[in-house]
Amino acid sequence: MSTDRTARVYESVLEMLPSEENPSPMVRLGATSPRPESFPLFAKLEWTNPFGSVKDRAAAYLVRELERAGKLGSGERGIVEPTSGNTGISLAAIAGASGYRMLAVVPNRVPLEKKLLLRIAGAELEVVSDELCPTPGMGEGSIALAKGYARAQGERWALPNQYENEANVRAHVETTGPEIWRQTGGAVTHVFLSLGTCGTATGLARFFREKKPGGVRIVAVQPSEGHDVPGLRNVSQLEVSKLYEPELVDELVEVDYELAYPRALELCRREGLLAGPSSGLVLEGARRVVERELVGHGVLIFPDNAFKYTSNFVRHVPALAEGVAPGKGGPR
Repeated sequence: MSTDRTARVYESVLEMLPSEENPSPMVRLGATSPRPESFPLFAKLEWTNPFGSVKDRAAAYLVRELERAGKLGSGERGIVEPTSGNTGISLAAIAGASGYRMLAVVPNRVPLEKKLLLRIAGAELEVVSDELCPTPGMGEGSIALAKGYARAQGERWALPNQYENEANVRAHVETTGPEIWRQTGGAVTHVFLSLGTCGTATGLARFFREKKPGGVRIVAVQPSEGHDVPGLRNVSQLEVSKLYEPELVDELVEVDYELAYPRALELCRREGLLAGPSSGLVLEGARRVVERELVGHGVLIFPDNAFKYTSNFVRHVPALAEGVAPGKGGPR
C-alpha cells in the first residue's frame, strides 16, 4: 500500500504533517462571529495536525534541520528542548517515530495534562521552577538548562532551539501561509494569531508581504500581563525569542487573559469547536477588530484544543466542576 492523500492513506504518521497539499482544515465561524456576512471569520484548526497543535509544523522543520546537519541519527544522540508543552509533544512524537530520544525541560507551571502527554509521547522530563518557558534572568531556567545539556553532553543531545532557529519561521512561510492563501482563494485580509516563539507571526507576515503586499494585516492578540494562558506571551515576555520582529505585526490587541476561558467555552458550546484558551483569546481579539473595521475576510489560527487544559478551565471557570461527582448534577 502506498500513500494516497485523497483517500487519507499514509505510509507513515510523518506524512500526515500539514502542507499545502495536506492542509489543516478551516471552518467558518457562525454564532461567535459578529459580522458573518461582511467580515467572515474562518478558524484554522491546528489541533487536527497529527500531534495535536500548530507546533507540529515547527517541530518537523526543526528535526529535519538537525538531520540535514548530521546532528541526529548516530548512536543514541537525541533531542533536548525547553518547552511549555506543545512543541515538546510534537518533537517527542516525531522523535519517537524517527527512532530518536527526547528530553523535555519543562517549567513547573505547565499544566499537568501537558506533562503527562510529554511522557506518553515518550519524552524524558526535567521539570524546573520557571514561571513560564523560559523566563529571562532565571539563571538555571529551562532554556539555560537545555543549552547546558547540549553543550556539556553534545554527544548525547542536540538542541533545536525553537526560540532562535529560523526553521521555526520557515515552517510557516512554506506551509501555513500557502495553505491559507489556497484555502481562501487569496481573499484573506486579516490573520489573527497569538504570540509564543513568534515563528507563526513572523513566518506568516513574511509570506503575505511577498504574496499580497499591503493586502493582509497580521493581528497579534496578546494576553494581559500576569496571565495564565499556557504557551502564550505578552510582548513584555518576548525578550527570550529572537524570532519576534515587531515591524511585521500590523496590530497588537491586548485582551484580559481571564476572557480566554469563557471565549473558548463559547467556541465549544456554540460552534462545536473544542478549542483551548489561546483560541478563545484570539477569538476575542478578532471580534474587536471586526466590530471596528466592519468589512474583511479573517483567518484565526487556533493553536490547539481544550483537552490539555482541563485543570486550567476548572481554575478559571469553577462552575465546570459542579455536578461531576456521582449523584450530583442533572437537569435543572
